[in-house]
Amino acid sequence: MATDFGVLSFGAYLPRARMQRKAIAAANGWFNAGLRGLAKGERAIGNWDEDTITMAVEAARDCLGDRDRTGLRQLVLASTTHPFDDRQNATVVATALHLPSALRTADAAGSLRAGTGALVAALEGRDRTLVVAADMRRAKAGGTQEMLYGDGAAAMLVGEGTPMARLLGAHAESVDFVHQYRMRDRDTDYGWEERWIRDEGYLKIVPRAVAALLERCGVEPGSIAHFCLPGTLSRVQAAVARKCGLPEGAVRDPLGATVGDTGAAHPLLMLAAALEDARPGDRILVAGFGEGCDVLLLEAGAIVADSVARRGVKGALADRREESNYLRWLSFTGTIDLERGMRAKVDKATAMTVLYRNRDMIEGLVGGKCRACGTAQYPRQRYCVNPACNALDSQDDYLFSERTGKVMSYTADALTYSPDPPTYFGMVQVDGGGRMLMDFTEVDPATVDVGLPVRMVFRIKEADPKRGFVRYFWKAAPIRA
Repeated sequence: MATDFGVLSFGAYLPRARMQRKAIAAANGWFNAGLRGLAKGERAIGNWDEDTITMAVEAARDCLGDRDRTGLRQLVLASTTHPFDDRQNATVVATALHLPSALRTADAAGSLRAGTGALVAALEGRDRTLVVAADMRRAKAGGTQEMLYGDGAAAMLVGEGTPMARLLGAHAESVDFVHQYRMRDRDTDYGWEERWIRDEGYLKIVPRAVAALLERCGVEPGSIAHFCLPGTLSRVQAAVARKCGLPEGAVRDPLGATVGDTGAAHPLLMLAAALEDARPGDRILVAGFGEGCDVLLLEAGAIVADSVARRGVKGALADRREESNYLRWLSFTGTIDLERGMRAKVDKATAMTVLYRNRDMIEGLVGGKCRACGTAQYPRQRYCVNPACNALDSQDDYLFSERTGKVMSYTADALTYSPDPPTYFGMVQVDGGGRMLMDFTEVDPATVDVGLPVRMVFRIKEADPKRGFVRYFWKAAPIRA
């Protein structure tokens, strides 16, 4: 079978909680009455145990499915909100995905174009690369950014094979047009005046980049089937499309009403949504705006729908829970300094030696499976736990992270400290063998019960505020139809 180079698979992740914008407007309308005009729809918000890394892991898992991961040569994590400034975030993602150590990993940052820039570099290279983009941007309470931002992630697997989309060309315009920025000593972005951004930014820089690319590729604007342009300004996508001569019907929904702007991840998220709807031969134009513009022109392949059982954008949009507790969300993001009580003041220093020696077990949830009797166990030990076996050094790696299970027993503990009490934990019977005592996340109190089907998700275990370190581990999350 002849092979080509391009996008082989895609994945997406959105946090399940969706903050209702009317709740934000109701809480802040006494000061900023203008928020009422933005009080429609909802935005995706991360749970207290989610961040850029955990969302990236979930998007990557959705993208890779059960594909063989040993052939990957590179993983790039693009974001403007990497949790670590001096620890490679992409390496944490690679460990959680149980990727081989013979792998190039890199963080792409510094611009909302980080995601499109990483994708262009991968598509113009020849290595099998996993590009993941994720963002969880903070905003000041009561501002428009708080209303319009959203949390989320998207992933693209690039390499040789039968691509879902191949690159026809790419073009970049690097312009120091500052529409928003965040200095290194600040937690939130500073945005400039909207009309200036629209008229001098989007309507001048993006059409110039699109025209240059289409001319180079010899493609007529009218042949574009899908136009993906992130942006929260009202009707800016349609205005740019008209100026570029693109068909009105090609403009993709920017997902502002249901997700919000997910920053560096948003161009890839919109591309994933376009691939879900594309037909063979469709031309897809993707633009990333920020200090200039990246533009990619792709053509959907003959096999648009592949065998990967992914949730994708549609599945992520469907799995939602309405959230209207504005104060709880502010406590999750650290916007308000909540009094958390004495139980929260336990010293939580992380032993880096233990973390390193057990990194596969802790961050990859790798257990063992006995070659002699087939017993699966976590953690992996030298002796098989099966009393009828007890074989020595007989265990091969076994990825519990890729298994589902059922709740055997559970507890809702209101005394143990949790940023979102009560703490749910219990025993999980893993499908295929093995039992694990695990924390639960994304629990609906009304539905948690013995026998509840669960899957493993990569989340923040706890944070060490004194030293500024975050520990990750796996939790059990309910499987919903």
